[in-house]
Parts: sequence; structure tokens; C-alpha cells
Amino acid sequence: MLELNETGLTARSAWEEKGYILPGFDRKAMIAATLKAPRWVHFGAGNIFRAFQCHAVQKLLDEGAMDTGLIAVEGYDYEIIEKGYRPNDNYTLLVTLRGDGSVEKTVIGSIAASCILDSGNEAEFSALKAVFENPSLQMASFTITEKGYSLVNAQGQTLPAAAADLKAGPEKPQSYIGKVAALLYARYRAGAHPIAMVSMDNCSHNGEKLYAAIRTFAEAWGDAGFAAYVNDPQKVSFPWTMIDKITPRPDASVEAMLRSDGLSGLRPAVTSKNTYIAPFVNAEESEYLVVEDSFPNGRPPLERAGLIFTDRETVNRVERMKVTTCLNPLHTALAVFGCLLGYERISDEMRDDDLVRLIRRIGYDEGLPVVTDPGVINPREFIDTVVHTRLPNPFMPDTPQRIACDTSQKIPIRFGETIKAYMADPERDASELNAIPLTLAGWLRYLLGKDDTGADMAVSPDPLLGELQKALEGVTVGDPDSAEGRLDALLTDARLFGVSLKDAGLDKKVTDFFRSMLAGPGSVRAAIQNNI
Repeated sequence: MLELNETGLTARSAWEEKGYILPGFDRKAMIAATLKAPRWVHFGAGNIFRAFQCHAVQKLLDEGAMDTGLIAVEGYDYEIIEKGYRPNDNYTLLVTLRGDGSVEKTVIGSIAASCILDSGNEAEFSALKAVFENPSLQMASFTITEKGYSLVNAQGQTLPAAAADLKAGPEKPQSYIGKVAALLYARYRAGAHPIAMVSMDNCSHNGEKLYAAIRTFAEAWGDAGFAAYVNDPQKVSFPWTMIDKITPRPDASVEAMLRSDGLSGLRPAVTSKNTYIAPFVNAEESEYLVVEDSFPNGRPPLERAGLIFTDRETVNRVERMKVTTCLNPLHTALAVFGCLLGYERISDEMRDDDLVRLIRRIGYDEGLPVVTDPGVINPREFIDTVVHTRLPNPFMPDTPQRIACDTSQKIPIRFGETIKAYMADPERDASELNAIPLTLAGWLRYLLGKDDTGADMAVSPDPLLGELQKALEGVTVGDPDSAEGRLDALLTDARLFGVSLKDAGLDKKVTDFFRSMLAGPGSVRAAIQNNI
């Protein structure tokens, strides 16, 4: 049996015979160098971190371009470290699933240490403080989801833990960002050493969100010197980034493949916080990470591992290109219609001619004419890769149900920005859009919780789900007239669509599409076929 730990990996030939790519550097030396002079600490020890950032560092370690690795920190679900990292000596297994059917299996050993962000655990928190106090530290990066930066709830009220930390100071913070701010405060007290605080989460203006959260603590804690430190970009920078890589939760078919190689200890675990963890990560081959090059204490040469370093405005343009045109709108359309049409894999949808025609219309015909061209990535080439390689990849176990989560939060950006661009261009007419309003109507139809056969269908979690379903109460599949007047308030709500669809001249079109999808079984499919 092959064991994914320090002892098991001494049998290198047994791993290599099974086709595994092993670390090509002296890991003991790397760990010693990292603990002595850490350069990169990362918060958020989930799948994208293990599949992307850890792999990038391993490439540089293998070629001798770096001699230190990563310190991984988990602040939400401590069991990820306790059950997922430490039993495997901080190794992970990256399974890259290529569109051509080939698989690349890489043992990732670039994590030097794993830590728990728990201010109540003296040993763990003291170790992290020591990392932050070290002048060598160049960057702290984050993949903690957009919600991780928020200090308020949906009603705008400060969350209890954050409120307590803002009042009590940096000694024993309980909120996630409060703990991070306390670590940064320790760095300030140790000499105000420079550092880059780098959000790598998949959200717009991510660096600004992290900065705003940290600044709130710095200004509340009453130390003017610390506040000045946080507000000085020559001391503490908050670069913007754009990240793009699909890393679904560990798939049973991948587990079976690894088990057939003789690997032990593969069984995934579900933590008490309902996190699904396994010793392996399955991921697509495509990946993009565009980073604002603002690192006051220097940085690793990550451009040699494929990262793109540029200015803030270019990062913003790349993010807009991806989110509003070339990927995210297509993903959302497949999520909504995939659920309605009974699909369980995104890749299966890409064999459906109707759905492929729909997303091509959204991307190429309606999106690209108003796309933001960032210069560093060609928009047409990006969308070509999405349509021809990424989404059809049959080995990527991604589901429309996962992508459909929180759709109300995505619609205003993924579709609203394109509608706005049409409205702002005197040479264009937003009312001529077709695939985008059809998708908006499809989303409203999806909220009814009935699939295209009329059967009950689970609707993915969404913060506005209750409110939206109440607004649609009484609308019945099989009775188009039941929708009479029910959409008027929704379609003028810019919070939902980014703009008033009435102002865009699209309200009647969305209403007509929606009514057509209520005709009965098969009417959703018919609406796509008749209008695309």
C-alpha cells in the first residue's frame, strides 16, 4: 500500500511506477528554511489553495527558484488541519483532470507547516504571531470566500464577534478578520515590517474588501501608529487579484482510481462544520491568477509558475472580462437550465446542442461586442478555452446545483454589467438582447422549484430565496396566466438585475419568456429551442 506521508513517500520508486510526480526538492531543508525565515503564509486551507498556490510554489521549489514553502492557516474549520493536513504530514495529492482524458497525479509537498487560527490556543496563536513578527515575511494571502471579509450581516449590523473584538482590542480576538488584524498588529509592534496582504478570493475588488475590514479594526483599536501603518501602502499593501480555477469537491471516481493504485487512507471525511475533506484534490488543468504587483517587502518569482503580475486597473479589467462576459455568465446559464433539465454534471450539458447554442450566444454574440479587453489575456481566446476545453471536460465532476448557489448575488454582475454596457452605448440597443433575458427568465422559472417535467426540484441555497419565492407565490407551472403582474416589481429591482429591466427595455421580453416556460412539461426546453 502507498501511504501519503513522510514515511510512505520514502518508497519513491513505488509511487513513480504508478505515474506519480513527486517533489523534486529537499523537503526537510525547505521546512527548516521556512520556519527560520518564512516568506508566505496563506489563510484558507481549502481545495483551490492546495491545487493552485501550493502547486505553483512546488514548481519553483523543484527548479530551485525558491527555497522556502508555504505556511497554511485555517481559521474557519479547524478540523481541515486536524483531520486533513496533519495526518498526511501536510502532503496533498493533486489530480489534474485534463479534457483529453489524461490524468496527472502530483504529490504536493510545498506546505512547510499547518496552523489553526485560534486565539484561544496559546501554542497555535503564538506560533502564528512569531511568523508575522519575522521581518522575512513577504505576503499573507487569503482564500476565505467573499463572506469572510464581511464584518456585518445582511441587515448591515456588525456581527457579534466582530463587534466584541472592535471594542476589546487585539489581545484575544474571536472573529476571523479580528484575529488576522491582531497578527498584523504583532508585526507592527515588532518593527512595522512591510508586508503584502493578498486576497486571492474569487470576488470583485478583493483587495479593497480585505483592506476595508483590516482598516476597521486598526482604527477602532485606538493605536494611531498601527492605523497609519495599515494605511501606508509602502508598509502594508492590499493588492487586487483575479483567480480562476475550478476545484470541485473530491470525487468518488477519482478516489476509486487512486485506490486502484494502492493508496490507503483516502476516505473523505465530513467535519462538524460540514466541510468535505480528503487527502486529494481533483481540479481542471486551466488556471489563471492575475495579481497587482504591489509587494513592499518583495515577493517570490511566481511569474515563473504562470502567474501574471500587472497593475491594479489591468487586474480589474481581467476580472470584468471573466465575470461579466467570458466565463461566469455561461456558468450561471448552465446552472439554471441544467437544474431545470435534470442534468447533474456541467460537462454533460455541453453535449446538449440547445444549451451549447445558448451559452455561445451569451458569450460570443451578446457579450464579446461589449467585453472589457484587459490586454494581458485575449477575451476571445479565453472564451474559446471555456467553451471548447473547460466546460466540456467529462472528467470534471462539477454540478449545476453547486454553481446555482447564491445566484441572486451573481446575476447583477454576471448579466447586469453587459446590459448596462448596451444601455450606455448609443450604437447599441439593450432590448435586442435575447439569450441574456432568456436566462434571466429561466432563473425566475427555476425559483419555482419545479423541473421541466413538472416534478419537484431542489433549489440551491440563496440568501434571497425566501423573499423571491414569496414574490412568486401563486405562480403555477401549467398556468401561464398565473404570472400576470407577478414579475413587475422584481423586474424593476436593480438590486436583482443590476439595472431596472424596464429601463433597459427588457421587462416584456423576460415576462414573455417566463410565461412561455410555464406552459407545461417540456416548455423550458421549447423556450430555448424557439428563441436561440
